[in-house]
Amino acid sequence: MPAELRWREWMRRIEAVLFASASPVAPQDLARIVGQGASVDLLIEDLAADLEGRSFELARSAGGWILRTRQAYAPAIRAAADVSAQDLDLRAFDVAVLAAVAYHQPITRDGLKDIFGKEISRDLIGRLHARELIGTGPRSPRRGAPLTFVTTEKFLTAFGLDSLRDLPDREQLEDAGIAKSPSVL
Repeated sequence: MPAELRWREWMRRIEAVLFASASPVAPQDLARIVGQGASVDLLIEDLAADLEGRSFELARSAGGWILRTRQAYAPAIRAAADVSAQDLDLRAFDVAVLAAVAYHQPITRDGLKDIFGKEISRDLIGRLHARELIGTGPRSPRRGAPLTFVTTEKFLTAFGLDSLRDLPDREQLEDAGIAKSPSVL
């Protein structure tokens, strides 16, 4: 097969895998489906260019790649498609707790209590855990040490982040009026 056709075939393989996957696909997993010596980064660049002007895009998320609908089409999707299962249905306080976990992880329930000045319910922690937005983190090796919480890959994907380094800094949040006090984040 000529090199140009081989390259196009590798792009299509990557596109097919990303299309079929519900979660981000790691670059090393994509490398397994293309020819030896092929640059996944260059293939991704070409595929992204190929998708320009389409209703969906290639996005970096949680350390991998995913196909997602462009934001401009969100109202049309909500109007015509059943996407209720994908809706996180988070209240403002839920998002605030997620932000605290993201910025302070690993964090205990007592650590969250210190931040918010009140006990965080087991029900809220359970809902965030059930939605796979948080998971349990490392525990101190001492006996009876409390559980800690960390964000998950699904958290990164749900909020369109490639890694926690993509979280806005606290000053940006304060300037945008989202964070009122540096103690919350």
